[in-house]
Amino acid sequence: MKLYFNPASPYVRKVMITAIETGLDGRIQQIPTAVTPVKPNPDVAKDNPLMKVPTLVTDDGFALYDSRVICEYLDSQHAGTPLIPRSGPDRWRARRWEAMADGITDAGLLCRYETIVRPEDKRSEEWTRGQMTKVIQGLDMAEHDSALLTGPINLGQIALACSIGWLEFRDVAGDIRKTRPKLASWYERFSSRPSMQATKPFQM
Repeated sequence: MKLYFNPASPYVRKVMITAIETGLDGRIQQIPTAVTPVKPNPDVAKDNPLMKVPTLVTDDGFALYDSRVICEYLDSQHAGTPLIPRSGPDRWRARRWEAMADGITDAGLLCRYETIVRPEDKRSEEWTRGQMTKVIQGLDMAEHDSALLTGPINLGQIALACSIGWLEFRDVAGDIRKTRPKLASWYERFSSRPSMQATKPFQM
C-alpha cells in the first residue's frame, strides 16, 4: 500500500496510529507530500481529486480518502480486535468520539488557515471566534465525558488523541489541559502508547 504522507497532519497521524495498532504499518509505503489549501498538488491529484492527505492507494491500485474511510479499511484488513467495534453501543460511542474529535481538528485547522493563509486585511475575527468556539466546546465535552474513554483502544480514542496532539503542536488554542484535568490525565496515559510515540508530529 502507498500512503501520501505528511508528518504534521493530524489525519495522517490518525491513519498511521491505526496502521501500527493493527500491525499493518510495515505494509505501507509513505510518500512524503506537501499540500496546502491554495496550492494544487498534481501528484496527489492523480489519485485524489481533492488533493488532500492522507490518501491511501491499496495494493490493487484503488485510492481511498479521507482518514475515516482509510482507517475503516485498515481495520478490515487484520485479524485482531477491531478498532471500530462491530456492533452495539461501543460501536456508536467510538464513531461519535471520532466525529467529534475530527470536528475539533477541522475547526482548529480553519482557525490556523485564517491566520497563515488569508491576507491580514481579509481575516475575520468573527469567523475565527466561531470556529474556536467549536474547539473549546468539543474539548469541554471530552472533559465532561472522559469516563467514556476507558476500555480497549478504539478509533474514537485515536482521533481525539490526534486532535489534542495537533492543537498543542500548532498552539492553536493555548493551554488546553490546564482547566481539563481528567482529559489531560487520559491524554498523558494514551500518549505513552508506542504508536503515539512513533507518530509525533513535526514539520517536514
